[in-house]
Amino acid sequence: MSSQTKTSRDKKPLSTPKPSASILLISPTNQILLLHRVRTSSSFPSAHVFPGGNLSSEQDGEVPDPADPTRHEDSRVYRLAAIRECFEESGLLLATKRENPKELLGLGDEEREQGRHAIHENKVGFQQWVEQKGGMPDMDSLIPFTRWITPTNIPKRFTTQMYIYFLPVAKIGSTNAAGPLPVQSEALIPTPTSDGGIEHTAARFLPPSKWLSMSRAGEIILFPPQFFLLHLLSPFLSPENIPTVLDPGELARQREAVVDFVKSGDPPWGEKCMSPIGLFWKGSDGRAVLGLDKPGPELERSGRRGDPERVVLVEFRKEGPRKVEVAWKKDVFKGEREAKEKL
Repeated sequence: MSSQTKTSRDKKPLSTPKPSASILLISPTNQILLLHRVRTSSSFPSAHVFPGGNLSSEQDGEVPDPADPTRHEDSRVYRLAAIRECFEESGLLLATKRENPKELLGLGDEEREQGRHAIHENKVGFQQWVEQKGGMPDMDSLIPFTRWITPTNIPKRFTTQMYIYFLPVAKIGSTNAAGPLPVQSEALIPTPTSDGGIEHTAARFLPPSKWLSMSRAGEIILFPPQFFLLHLLSPFLSPENIPTVLDPGELARQREAVVDFVKSGDPPWGEKCMSPIGLFWKGSDGRAVLGLDKPGPELERSGRRGDPERVVLVEFRKEGPRKVEVAWKKDVFKGEREAKEKL
């Protein structure tokens, strides 16, 4: 959006994106979990984010080198990191019983919190701890849902694999949409909690439409990737479409629609890779228009692609992004052309 005046000799080398993973965790009543980050956080301060974090070679296994193309692909190390970080940040353990993989592993509050802090402090390996409790991290149930690579104008960059995970659908008769909730496996989904103020001050399940409306009203901060993904899922996980909020049949149908959507597109949403890039400033309100079709410089010759049809509009302020909106690219470009023709 501004011309480059420096020569290639004067340019600083690009910072290497750190591998990270996040989960769009869907509750038993098809709500989505967001965590409120502390104001002093080194990444996304004061924003609401999906649970997730950086890959750890100590906890998750060997992390691909920067020159390795698999550094930007879904793999076991990304999946284990996503589940571990979700547990550390929210207290929700996405693990199944070893003797019955169809059932979630249920632990008491004290046992869960002790393990959560021990893992965070690297006193014990996450997978080792889960196995000691008779479980297995439920990596196979994670559904890849886009990858995001931080733009090059941001000093601290990430290559983030996003996943969807469905907690078991609530039974008829469940009353608390946030938890604890009885589910089909007869386990209890504990109420998500903050990590004690280390990185987050609150954890909460809400419908995606509610999170979006709170962002539009300026009540919370959502960065473009979070807003964009909530926008994509909102039409499918809308409480207005459920005659009986906890009707398991309707909840299951909504989930099937989400899975079908993730498989759609060219490339499918599970394979899309996006690195937002500024296209221009919108004349009517001065917001930045971000394109999502490019995968970033690390993957420019890989054949990976993002979303060529949509853009994100955003006003960047000191406290974070505001007035975020997702729009069809063709409509935004048409509007700009028509506005210029009237001048």
